[in-house]
Amino acid sequence: MTNAKNDYRTVLFVALCLIIGIVVVYIKVQKFDFVGYDDELYVTQNHYVQKGLSVESFIWAFTTSHAGNWHPLTWFSHMLDCEMYGMNPAGHHWTNVEFHIANTLLLFIILFKMTGALWQSAFVAALFAIHPLHVESVAWISERKDVLSTFFGLLSIAAYYRFVKKSSVKYYILVIVLLSLSLMAKPMLVTIPFVLILLDFWPLNRFQLQRDFHLKPEKKYSNAIRRNYRVILEKIPIFIPVVISCIVTFFAQKSGGAVKAIWALPMKYRIANAVVSYVSYVLKAIWPHKLAVFYPHPGNSLPLWQIAGGALLIVAACYWALRTAMKYPYILVGLLWYLGTLVPVIGLVQVGDQAMADRYTYIPLIGIFIIVSWGVSDLFKKRLRDQKSKVRGQRSEISSGVLDLFKERRIKKIFLGISAVILLVALSSKSFFQLNTWKNGITLFEHDVKVTKNNYGAENNLGTAFGSIDLDKSLFHYKTALKIKPDYVNALYNMGTIYEKKGQTDEAISYYLKALQRDSDYIGALNNLGLIFCNQGDYDRAVLYFKRALKINSKIADTRINLANVLFLQSKPDEAISQYQKILQIDSENANAHFNLAYVLSNQNKINEAVHHYNETIRIDPKYSNAYYNLGNIYLIQGKTAEAFRHYAEIIKLNPDSVQAYNKLGLILFQQGKFNKAKTLFLKAIQIDPKYAETRKYIEILNRYSSTVEH
Repeated sequence: MTNAKNDYRTVLFVALCLIIGIVVVYIKVQKFDFVGYDDELYVTQNHYVQKGLSVESFIWAFTTSHAGNWHPLTWFSHMLDCEMYGMNPAGHHWTNVEFHIANTLLLFIILFKMTGALWQSAFVAALFAIHPLHVESVAWISERKDVLSTFFGLLSIAAYYRFVKKSSVKYYILVIVLLSLSLMAKPMLVTIPFVLILLDFWPLNRFQLQRDFHLKPEKKYSNAIRRNYRVILEKIPIFIPVVISCIVTFFAQKSGGAVKAIWALPMKYRIANAVVSYVSYVLKAIWPHKLAVFYPHPGNSLPLWQIAGGALLIVAACYWALRTAMKYPYILVGLLWYLGTLVPVIGLVQVGDQAMADRYTYIPLIGIFIIVSWGVSDLFKKRLRDQKSKVRGQRSEISSGVLDLFKERRIKKIFLGISAVILLVALSSKSFFQLNTWKNGITLFEHDVKVTKNNYGAENNLGTAFGSIDLDKSLFHYKTALKIKPDYVNALYNMGTIYEKKGQTDEAISYYLKALQRDSDYIGALNNLGLIFCNQGDYDRAVLYFKRALKINSKIADTRINLANVLFLQSKPDEAISQYQKILQIDSENANAHFNLAYVLSNQNKINEAVHHYNETIRIDPKYSNAYYNLGNIYLIQGKTAEAFRHYAEIIKLNPDSVQAYNKLGLILFQQGKFNKAKTLFLKAIQIDPKYAETRKYIEILNRYSSTVEH
């Protein structure tokens, strides 16, 4: 009973240390901003997510392939954050840390329960908790899918352990449910059925191997084979959610344009990069140096010695693991865990332009950590066994030898403990400083540019990070990206956006056209060209580009709104209305579509319909000030001054510098004979904008009227 209590206390102590370690390393993420790298897709420019949990958002999460993925559970997680924290990034960051803590504790408990080895399990969990390669998964808000998927994946492994112990159908069903939830957060753990087979081999020891026959001579070889087959065949139902997830993910990523065609990147280059990446991840795990969020794909530029050397190392490691599988089964399990769980993201199906990514190691490195933890422990035990045998061989010195052995064992335990602490402190320190790069988009990609060579992706993203604060710096980094990779479509497009912001439309058009020469289906370039020609009054060309974009993807709401706006300018209100209605059929919660439709309807004197859509705009986006203003105008014309006053007053709450709102409020008060209050509001408007002619006109009218009344 005492031992059980001591074990329980030790487990609690280890768990507390793991939590404290993570908090110390990651606590400063609460002061970090959104980094602007996919964060706009997941949170900052996603109105479904920002609305929080709702029926519409729920339906959208299950039906969208936004961001090139189908992961409804991830969307729900971000929506819940918006419900709780709004757009304060501190809360979003801390949710990632909380999931990382949960994952660390789950990993520790699962390994301890399966193996009974407390300190080996604790060391694996500690490496998982504070390793620098895991900073990306925790510090990046958009990578919520990684920590969330791992959380449910580890829970599914825990449920599988209960199934093995209890042989209960309910636990088997729970495995499938939890795995499905994991895949609905991120389709990373499609290899879970194979991981479970590895765990059956070690540490669960469910396979009956030839070495066991002498222990149970009454059992026939055929019975052993049947038992082993049964252990494998029981995984078949677990493959059902895996197959579904693979199919859905492939089509989602393909529709989002994330999957590279075979001709764009031949398979031999993908295989070469995969081989080198397998080795590179291990090297970075051993020496986490020059870590970056984007490593550009080398294409066909990898040296032959790296490819051959990487392949040789992998083959040698597999051979060694197989040779030692009976004596040290954790080596084979750890190695295959690492190699297998990396398969979905190793680049054979190339998604994006990266060669590798630190975030991909979040689950796979557990296999390497297992090899290290149990391997060091076995080396220590082997050394003690050798010493013990030596002592037994010297019978005359048994007493002193045993005493020396105990002393040596104690010293070695202390040495191992101190070494482990030093290693963990060193890794924690590296993670702590690596975390600084995630403060914002500028710090993130400035670091990438420093630690990598010819990183066109980092240069491009750094240009985007500067885009809202320094157009010249932004332009410089886009140009640098194009020097490295002249046909880089994203940089060509971004150059166009900067020149457009600077008012140099000819240069902007030139770069958008260059982007279209490289990729004729680049929707952003088509849309922006349409907007430029619309602003220039060339409506026919604008319509041409908008329709080209919609032919590629008919569900892009912003482009369809732009097309509808141009049709209205071309005096084709019915066609414009038809386009707005198409948007609302796909996305009934699009505030801009409701607002623009209301504007067109009001111009057609369909006031009741216009009022309905203005109200829908406000319901969807309560901060849509133009909708309040236009509704106020309608109510003012209808003589509903109280309603008009309420809507104009709402604008002042949203925008205290709205001259138009002050004017309208002043006009209503003037009509009600409240001249002093009206004059106060008009003077407030003049204070905001002294050149606003309409305000001066109202003041002159008020002064004339006041003098007439006095006279």
